[in-house]
Amino acid sequence: MYAKTIAELQSEGRTPEILFWVGCAGSFDARAQKVTKALCEILNHVGVEFAILGNEERCTGDPARRAGNEFLFQMTAMMNIETLNMYGVKKIVAACPHCFNVLKNEYPALGGNYEVVHHTQLLQELIQSGRLKLKEGGSFAGKRITYHDSCYLGRANDVYEAPRALLETLDGELVEMKRSRKNGLCCGAGGAQMWKEDESGDKRINIERIEEALGTNPDIVAANCPFCITMLQDGLKAKEKNESVMVYDLSEMILQRL
Repeated sequence: MYAKTIAELQSEGRTPEILFWVGCAGSFDARAQKVTKALCEILNHVGVEFAILGNEERCTGDPARRAGNEFLFQMTAMMNIETLNMYGVKKIVAACPHCFNVLKNEYPALGGNYEVVHHTQLLQELIQSGRLKLKEGGSFAGKRITYHDSCYLGRANDVYEAPRALLETLDGELVEMKRSRKNGLCCGAGGAQMWKEDESGDKRINIERIEEALGTNPDIVAANCPFCITMLQDGLKAKEKNESVMVYDLSEMILQRL
């Protein structure tokens, strides 16, 4: 699996259809790298000409802003915007809702105006247009699948239907948690909580959330965010259920049906 950088493509006189914003987790976290590879494989399979920034991509600055370091956020964001505008980027796909949210809603105020989609939206778009065709049946047919709405895709951006539409194509049985959609519960990592020590309390949020998920008696917990995947997997380990219940990103599930 190889993804060309936008610099490489433009040196060949080509303009990518879309820029894939890989993000810090998708670049450096071993679990999230699997999601990066899955999305790249799907896009290559479909024939979507895409590119990445490679070494020119920095953190979006989202964790800095959430943690209260506005100066660091603006400095990082301005450098990214300068790079994106230099390449004339028009459309961006992100597999991380945190990157998606900040690029879509917070970069415009600093001069970064792009069409930004989450990878679940792009995959649904490709299926609806007929560009992405899935095989019948597959390993998810008849499986009980519960879906976790990530905060930055769900409540922050009202994206609820695209991920569920993807799950419908997998022929599994979607079993909703008690708290879902607008009433979804955070995995415990949002708002820069991923980077700090626990505060005192009776229970970790990811344990609370995974208990809700397990209450649906699922075979699979589907997610759309690298932070959520980490927190949900940690919750399953704490409950000693990580061997019997799997956590997948939606792109990994779609890849298995190509």
